Amino acid sequence: MTFPPSDSRIRAVLGPTNTGKTHLAIERMCGHSSGAIGFPLRLLAREVYDKVCAMKGEAACALITGEERIEPPNARYFLCTAEAMPRDGGGHAFVALDEAQIAADRERGHIFTDRLLNARGREETMLLGSATLEPMVRALVPDASVEERPRFSVLTHTGSAKLSRLPPRSAIVAFSVEQVYQVAELLRRFRGGAAVVMGALSPQTRNRQVELFQSGEVDYIVATDAIGMGLNLDVRHVAFASLSKFDGVRQRRLRPAEMAQIAGRAGRHQTDGSFGTMAGGGRRGGAPIEFTEDEVFAIEQHRFAPLTKLYWRNPEPRFDSLERLIADLEMRPREEQLKAAPQAIDLAVLKRLHELGEATKGIDNPGLVRRFWETCQLPDFRQHGPEAHARFVARLWSDLRGGHIGADFVAARIGELRNTSGDIDTLQGRLAGIRSWAYICQRPDWVLARDEMAARARAAEAKLSDALHQKLTERFVNRRTAVLMRGMGKDAGLLRVKLEDDDRVTVEGQPIGHLEGFRFVVDDTASNEDRKLMLAAAEKHMPALLAAKAQKLVADELGDQVIAKGALMRGDQKVADLERGKSVLSPRIAMSKDLGALDPVHRSRLEEGLQVWLAEKLAPLAPLKAIEDAAGDPEAGSEVRALLLTLVDRNGTVRREEAGLAHVPKEKRPFLRKLGVFIGSLDVFVPALLKPGPRLLLKALGIDRRPVRESMEAVIEGGKQLPAGYRRAGKQAIRVDMAEKLFRAAHEQRVKAQAAGDKGALGFPVTAALGTSMGLSPDNFRSLMKDAGFRQGQPVELAQGAYGPPRPTPWTWRAPRRDSMKPRGKRPPRSGGKARGQGKPRREDGSRDKRSTQRPAANQPATGKALAGLADLLKN
Repeated sequence: MTFPPSDSRIRAVLGPTNTGKTHLAIERMCGHSSGAIGFPLRLLAREVYDKVCAMKGEAACALITGEERIEPPNARYFLCTAEAMPRDGGGHAFVALDEAQIAADRERGHIFTDRLLNARGREETMLLGSATLEPMVRALVPDASVEERPRFSVLTHTGSAKLSRLPPRSAIVAFSVEQVYQVAELLRRFRGGAAVVMGALSPQTRNRQVELFQSGEVDYIVATDAIGMGLNLDVRHVAFASLSKFDGVRQRRLRPAEMAQIAGRAGRHQTDGSFGTMAGGGRRGGAPIEFTEDEVFAIEQHRFAPLTKLYWRNPEPRFDSLERLIADLEMRPREEQLKAAPQAIDLAVLKRLHELGEATKGIDNPGLVRRFWETCQLPDFRQHGPEAHARFVARLWSDLRGGHIGADFVAARIGELRNTSGDIDTLQGRLAGIRSWAYICQRPDWVLARDEMAARARAAEAKLSDALHQKLTERFVNRRTAVLMRGMGKDAGLLRVKLEDDDRVTVEGQPIGHLEGFRFVVDDTASNEDRKLMLAAAEKHMPALLAAKAQKLVADELGDQVIAKGALMRGDQKVADLERGKSVLSPRIAMSKDLGALDPVHRSRLEEGLQVWLAEKLAPLAPLKAIEDAAGDPEAGSEVRALLLTLVDRNGTVRREEAGLAHVPKEKRPFLRKLGVFIGSLDVFVPALLKPGPRLLLKALGIDRRPVRESMEAVIEGGKQLPAGYRRAGKQAIRVDMAEKLFRAAHEQRVKAQAAGDKGALGFPVTAALGTSMGLSPDNFRSLMKDAGFRQGQPVELAQGAYGPPRPTPWTWRAPRRDSMKPRGKRPPRSGGKARGQGKPRREDGSRDKRSTQRPAANQPATGKALAGLADLLKN
């Protein structure tokens, strides 16, 4: 056995999945004047063909497989399956073999071994594959330079998970058609469906199913181990429904390298992926399947046992006779790294027909022997096994031995298979038959009018592929459930929910029910599983739809209307009064007497529409309504309930000294924060209610009679009566949340100065720039800060002879008051002014503060402080 001479231009680029090996080969090929790459799958060859066409143009690219041949006259770049690739590389400048580790496969290994040993480029050759191939490359191609490439992303084992817990963008791998269908059916029922990829599907059908997953129409894909061979999918997790498969001889557990080839589909480029098993293997009560610790380590670290043998079959048998041909094909290799390939189906068919003798009569010259062997190499697309496939080859040979097959006969056979009726299995059978005739029509001397018949075969395959894709989608994809499942996630608000003119409700174009008046009715064609999802989707989207319907109804009946002066008004005409309902924030509609002449049914319908319309208009007050509801929660406790009721009574803002915070346990503060209640230095308030919408609505409802600033500016001019949401700042007024922003900034400066050790008499700097940017004058800024306990000191003059910018004026701070524990028998006045008779202040822990409420000024002499301390002792 002789191999072509090797040289330093041979590169073996090895590594796990997602290392960019194929991408590197494409770039290198396009950098040469010509090239060819052999792939393990027709689907992968087609994918790369499309990429190279985009780079070099269709006129420069050729696609050659057993069933399809696109070869422009001046093609320079050839994308082929390994079987269709020239044995010696075809004389191209660049030659590459992808997934070269398949040389260890029982069925096709000898083809890849032959290309690994013989296919060479004039200028550069690349062998792409797993790192397990390295010892074989070094032994069989000693002059090749070996390069290892790391995986771009991390692959992590996540254990076992139920089908219902699988994350979106998952691939579930099974090893039988029955299990693929079973898992896909479960996903259709509970997750809206899945795409299906199997080796028995045609490339067009697989492409359409992959597109179904890639486009996001479904979040799951169920596949056989064909998914592990070069398919580029946006998969984040791979779940194994089984860890064993039938390899043509016996049922066996997958080898770690095979597991890694499949699991490696998870994660694209630098996006990490995960893998695990499916609890029960998709069967209720099924035995658990789990990876061993050694297998997990090997897959995560990409460390596998190296290959020690590659399969080989004599690539140049002699055709003197059938006996000599069989003997040459069964020849054993002499190299220790190679071993004889198991009997492939083409050799099995040859031997079977030779044993029968009927089909091989008259094959007595090398030309007929070669032609008969080429006929036996017809792939078994039907997957019927050697016995049944041998009968098909025998019928084919009876037509070929005399010359060519007539075009009319081939056209008739193709026409019989074009029928798109039937179930999935029927369509798969017809597709397998079409693929057989497509292969036959590609042979150069088998069929008359070869090009026309090949085009007919491709057209029939495309038509059947579309029909099969449609059947798979109808069976394994519930589009309505898939849409609803996507709506249950974080982006539910982004779904297109529409109320049709006939009151049908659709989500992303899929009907989920209809409205009867203002009541949602689920589509009666929905299954029990879908009904729950539809009701959940309706719960999320119905308020907006009902509001739209009510708006249309009210506009048609009454025209445009607004809320004003505690009523519903249309211009100057009162439509309805808003009476107090269960609470101030849940008003009841009392229709105007002017509408009393309406028909009772029509009046009831209009009232229902107005109620829905009003609920939508009251949405800006949702934070205040949540506080009111929380006040009735037993878990809140009496102390928090009192504070919440005060906030409701004061419409979301109350001065801190009047809030009774000393009664509120500190462990209840997080409860208040969840409700959106902010406890500031001087005020307790709800920031969401300081916007123009809520304030104007409270005024229109008659709940808050104070003036309202329509734009709720940060700083306004002061007056006798302050607008809602403001506090005085000298001669100006500032919104309470903006005031709190200034206090927080000053406290941050104070803490920073203390952390720096600057605790002396100089105090800490407070910049007035933030207040100035809001519109506060310097005097009013100092007045506001004084209310919060901040006092400005005297400017610090520079030392004699010193130069430079003046030091910032120091400020000091002292807490202005304690939170009061005044009795709650009498509520403070609604106007928000200072309450009288508050008694002595209390500390936050509830104990009475014995000290005078009048604190000494920051510059009070030390003797004054001592006398104040003595007075406290005498009182005690």
